[in-house]
Amino acid sequence: MVEVQQTVAAELDRIGAVIDELGSRFADAGHQLHLVGGPVRDAMLGRLQNDLDLTTDARPEQTEKLLKGWADAMWDMGRDFGTIGCRKGPWQIEITTYRAERYDPDSRKPSVDFGDSLVGDLGRRDFTVNAMAVALPGRDFEDPYGGVVDLANRVLRTPGTPEDSFSDDPLRMMRAARFTAQLGFTVAPEVLEAMRAMAGRIEIISAERVRDELVKLICAPYPRRGLSLLVETGLAEHVLPELPALALERDEHHRHKDVYEHTLTVLEQAIEMEDRLGGEPDFVSRFAALMHDVGKPRTRKFVGDGTVTFHHHDVVGAKITRKRMKALRFSNDQIEAVTKLVELHLRFHGYGSGEWTDSAVRRYVRDADDQLERLHVLTRADCTTRNARKAARLRRTYDDLEARIAKLSEEEELASIRPDLDGTQIMEILGIGPSREVGEAYKFLLELRMDEGPMSEEAAEAALREWWVARQG
Repeated sequence: MVEVQQTVAAELDRIGAVIDELGSRFADAGHQLHLVGGPVRDAMLGRLQNDLDLTTDARPEQTEKLLKGWADAMWDMGRDFGTIGCRKGPWQIEITTYRAERYDPDSRKPSVDFGDSLVGDLGRRDFTVNAMAVALPGRDFEDPYGGVVDLANRVLRTPGTPEDSFSDDPLRMMRAARFTAQLGFTVAPEVLEAMRAMAGRIEIISAERVRDELVKLICAPYPRRGLSLLVETGLAEHVLPELPALALERDEHHRHKDVYEHTLTVLEQAIEMEDRLGGEPDFVSRFAALMHDVGKPRTRKFVGDGTVTFHHHDVVGAKITRKRMKALRFSNDQIEAVTKLVELHLRFHGYGSGEWTDSAVRRYVRDADDQLERLHVLTRADCTTRNARKAARLRRTYDDLEARIAKLSEEEELASIRPDLDGTQIMEILGIGPSREVGEAYKFLLELRMDEGPMSEEAAEAALREWWVARQG
């Protein structure tokens, strides 16, 4: 406990200038102000960020008056919810009036009432580790629900009963999974039981809010823990049903417990290679790893010798992924990126031991387009065999493919492959105007470029004229 207190004191000293000054402004006006929630928790963990959450008995209009002339910038975060935002130097600050909110059983939106009690405000928060506060400017510690003990034990518990908490805001069940993934915490037995019993209530939450929690979970340091909790409690059946469905299927190589376990391993291996993508958590790469085999349940077939096949599960999986991501309101760019990776994740297996022609390598690069580096990561991560010799062989083979891509890229600028003649030249050579035939000629020249590599304009023109004559005939 002494060590925790020292950590908190050091973290608060780092931001002392801003919180003490702001606390004094509120105190001089007769109002309470507390640093609250995540920042207090993170201060105890020694990882306080620049985003500060505070709570007060002042109403939004009073908060605005107190911030004017002090904040560098100010904005209305959500007046109806009592939140005013501002910036002071490097600090992003949100100040919210004490609240007491409760969901209508059939509503997606909370009904908000302002409160007058810090204890009441803390009691409506999601977990005890987020229900601690520091009074400002005095820095007295407030912990009415035992959050510091739960933080020390790395456990998630609700301030009141979990049933009441999850009834008020069902998204808190997903937040439990997210915090498990972010902090490596476990959930208390009564919280786990309530999540199982109330999983269906997540249906009233908007797709956008579910999506945002899912993204945070997947980009967390320990996504397997959070995803496993979603599956274990039945929440995944409502927000990402393709994931628990994988647990029913055996891997075609029979090297793993099931495709579900294989998928989580692929996800972890993709994360280990994120230095190739810049080193930061990469949602597209991680979600593609999570979804790459979701087509297997629908394509499973038993062969006479007892083996199992999943033909075309890549194509089917891409369609399933697109449908799920649309339902969760992901952006079109994210949908296109993830589905492309799912659809292409098996392409490498046709490479054999290097039998691809240069034309096939060019097509691999063209089809992957701006997702090529992520495809490298996914393809490598998808190797989860326990056979060390086989794994080493696959790595060497993919090393060879990447080397060939690099060589061809240097020689031919693969990333920007274009036909050797443009549309204007095509029309001049063939003596035609803008039309469907120009597009067909362009496609022919592009395929020729992929097959033969760079050509001179003279050779391309000769090939185009020959194609045109054959087409006319």
